This record gives sequence, C-alpha cells and structure tokens, in this order.
Amino acid sequence: QVQLVESGGGLVQPGGSLRLSCAASGTSVRIDYMGWYRQAPGKQRELVAKIRSDGTTVYADSEKGRFTISRDNAKNMVYLQMNNLKPEDTAVYYCRSIAQNSWGQGTQVTVSS
Repeated sequence: QVQLVESGGGLVQPGGSLRLSCAASGTSVRIDYMGWYRQAPGKQRELVAKIRSDGTTVYADSEKGRFTISRDNAKNMVYLQMNNLKPEDTAVYYCRSIAQNSWGQGTQVTVSS
C-alpha cells in the first residue's frame, strides 16, 4: 500500500521560499513517476511538477524557473523547492505517485503579507 506524507507547508510572504517534502512508503521514488499538484479554493487540482524514473522533470508553465522538483532515492523522499512565491501560489499542495495513482493528504501553502 502506497503512503505519501507531505510536510513543509506554511505561511510565507510574497517573494519568500518554502521547501515541501514528501515521504513515500510502499513505492520507490527512484522508479516511480512522482508529482506535485496543487488545489486552490474553488479551483481544480493542477499539476505543478513531476519527475520521471530517469530523472527528467516536467513543470507547469507558471512554475518554470521558480519551482524545482527533486528526489532523494536513499531517503525515498520527493521535494518541491519553491522560490519567489506569489499570492496566487496559495493552495493545498499534494504529492502523488503517478504510477500507483496514490495521493498524500496535502499540505497548505499560504502566500500573504
């Protein structure tokens, strides 16, 4: 059974940074296809970034250059480094095992002054 636990969310001022973490069990982030998604109030869940087993990454256009997805195979963790955060980045961020179609419970990110 795949379990994904996100952490690292919080309140940050515009222009600030956060690093989200996703602890995975029941799957290997090294061979899985892992992603970060987000859902803002009243909006559909959307892709933020994903990383394939070969290490290649895909980003939504609005996050290119600001966000970086990475993984630590030894720790079985996936990360999302978010820089230059904007109020429109406010959302619940979810980790997903795309290969297993499993989701974490989400972590809230709020960007506000």
